[in-house]
Amino acid sequence: MNFKITTFDEPTINFRSENVYSPSDDTFLLIDYFKKTITDSSFDGYSLKKVRYLLDMGTGTGIIAIYLKLLANRLINFNPKIYASDILKEAINCAKKNEKLNNTKGKIHFIHSNLFQSFPDKLQNKFNIIIFNPPYLPALEENGKKSFSDLDHSWSGGEMGYETLIEFFNEVLKFLNLAPNTVALLYYITSSRVEKENITEKLNYLGFQTEEVAKTHIFFEDIILNKATRISL
Repeated sequence: MNFKITTFDEPTINFRSENVYSPSDDTFLLIDYFKKTITDSSFDGYSLKKVRYLLDMGTGTGIIAIYLKLLANRLINFNPKIYASDILKEAINCAKKNEKLNNTKGKIHFIHSNLFQSFPDKLQNKFNIIIFNPPYLPALEENGKKSFSDLDHSWSGGEMGYETLIEFFNEVLKFLNLAPNTVALLYYITSSRVEKENITEKLNYLGFQTEEVAKTHIFFEDIILNKATRISL
């Protein structure tokens, strides 16, 4: 019998910053989904033993990466190398402090990077699972110009809202483990305020099958957790 991890508490996140995205509804949409789908033997149907490298892209306060590391400490079949990256150095510093707070210091590999730009070549063809809670809303316009600040990195996905995701997808195949007889999983958040056709079309072109696996309604939009699966034969 497989046991679901439904009673496992989230990490303690005490270190936050004005310019770093704090855990919110989209963050907990991810965590709640993993609580329902990670068991003592599988990661959402994928064997825990086969998850060797895992990436939390856009880690922010580090909550997702820390949650997964605490989970790995608990599950004997789950022992991946966990990486976490963010475009903001401030976010990396914040996440490291939260990592120490949760007694996982030195167990997560942090990378300060704009998407994959600063990733070392040794990480190409490595990751079995990548989780990305991206900026997914259209940029705001003020006085005829698109506004942008450090905090905007956490929510503005570009003029149409999906450009950051498309840029991510353009590079992601280089860093996924696509060896024969493997499965690669992507988890990413989108909003109902943004048209998904270009996102789905891009992923299908890259050989992924996509599905909506969880959703929550907030104010005037749905926040959607998507899963993309690529099977290499």
